[in-house]
Amino acid sequence: MMADESNRVCAFLTRWVGIGLLTASIAPAAASAQQAQPLQGPRLEELAQRYTSRSFPLLHELLSIPNDAHFAEHVQQNLDWMRRAFEARRFQSTLLPTGGPPLLLAEKQVDPALATILIYLQVDGQPVDPSQWSQEDPYRPVLREQREGAGRDIPWERLGETPDPDWRIFARSASDAKGPIVMFLTALDALDGEGLSPGFNLKVIMDFEEELGSPHLPSAVRAHRQALSADGLLILDGPRHQSNRPTLTFGARGIADITLTVFGPRVPQHSGHYGNYAPNPAQRLAQLLASMKDAEGRVVIAGFYDGVQLEESTRDLLRQTPDDEMEIREKMGIAAADRVAPTYQEAIQYPSLNVRGLASGWVGEQVRTIIPARATAEIDVRLVPEVNAERLIRLIRDHVKAQGYHLIEDRNPTEQERRDHPRLASFRSRIHYQAFRTAYDSPLGRWLTAAMTRGFGQPPVRIRMAGGSIPISPFVVELGVPAVSVPTVNPDNNQHSPNENLRLGNYQEGVKTFLAILTERVVKK
Repeated sequence: MMADESNRVCAFLTRWVGIGLLTASIAPAAASAQQAQPLQGPRLEELAQRYTSRSFPLLHELLSIPNDAHFAEHVQQNLDWMRRAFEARRFQSTLLPTGGPPLLLAEKQVDPALATILIYLQVDGQPVDPSQWSQEDPYRPVLREQREGAGRDIPWERLGETPDPDWRIFARSASDAKGPIVMFLTALDALDGEGLSPGFNLKVIMDFEEELGSPHLPSAVRAHRQALSADGLLILDGPRHQSNRPTLTFGARGIADITLTVFGPRVPQHSGHYGNYAPNPAQRLAQLLASMKDAEGRVVIAGFYDGVQLEESTRDLLRQTPDDEMEIREKMGIAAADRVAPTYQEAIQYPSLNVRGLASGWVGEQVRTIIPARATAEIDVRLVPEVNAERLIRLIRDHVKAQGYHLIEDRNPTEQERRDHPRLASFRSRIHYQAFRTAYDSPLGRWLTAAMTRGFGQPPVRIRMAGGSIPISPFVVELGVPAVSVPTVNPDNNQHSPNENLRLGNYQEGVKTFLAILTERVVKK
């Protein structure tokens, strides 16, 4: 994160000290009959079960709407549905222009004395390839007895009975993130059905191009700062901890990407005629990438990890996350992990350099005896709050140059450049969004921990920072709001992949989670 951005975030976190977080049980006289009551676990469980059973038609309806943000008609259908859904629950809705698909803001003012919490919802989903799914149409939800494609399909109507919590709903965005959206709407319906109001003022912001990297979000947040102003931000997204226990995630890494292309001969050459003579760009790219890491997976580019220092107190916090390292490796099918850090939780506190794709020549049935003309690597760089994204990109660029490459910007080389430079490569980089992190003992963190503990009878699993990236840093930086993710879906949900699914037990517990949060009052001092 840039220094000025860090200062602005710190300034806001200091301002949070002036906001008291009082539950109704601490200050019962301040709660009116219309405000949310401090419902305890058994009551929350009963409400979640009752209203979950009523919500399945709503879930089916939303999952049946295609939501690939590459298609304007998909965006419009989902925007219209979300607007109707929130207005039906007596929210005021506003479209916020972005220069692309608009953001949808829904607001409910409960009491001026209460704090305002901004809720971030992702509505779009990853593209689909129906040929890879175990159902005809990924936008037609299927109820299945088990997760694997060989599981037995179950008639949707059986959800009207007492469903097995291990049954799963298979559909695109079932977990990422339409399932959590309907969980939240169902929790609102439960409060309304019981004559209760949320314990804070609500603003809900809906993003319709998150899977595209939310390219219009940073400028939109700057343009609509007043409309989006709040005292805290909750992100209703992501999978729970691998134990599937109730979870809070207090940060996420940011992301940048690099496209690196090494050039060889102008066109592919016959390997018999020119092998041992024409430089092979695939071989050179492999050497170049290998020079960036050691055999244990650590980045060896000087200064890459600078600024990240884990104190023993931080390691103590990380050890509280109940990871089973052997189970993690078993699920991935690997014998050992890279040695950037001794544990999984420590590893994701550092920036990463990942080769996410390689392309050169032809393979498989199309293989041919040629020296390729070029070789391309797609790289993603995960960011943490202690590092500057521009600096990391510069370090990688300088490393490539130090290996003898002349770099050009995302284009083909000219004939003169081909004559002048024995090693030629193009380098393109983009910074999508920065990392964010909120302290466990911040007012926002203490409030959420109290709500989850009341709801489930024990403290949630708390994760310092998720390894993945979500486009939240514009809110943290521009609005000065601390942010925490409230994940609810099963860890093995296959998000972004074929056969994405949502476990029914997680769905009901998600409704309970949001009921617990909505009934934990936040009063401004």
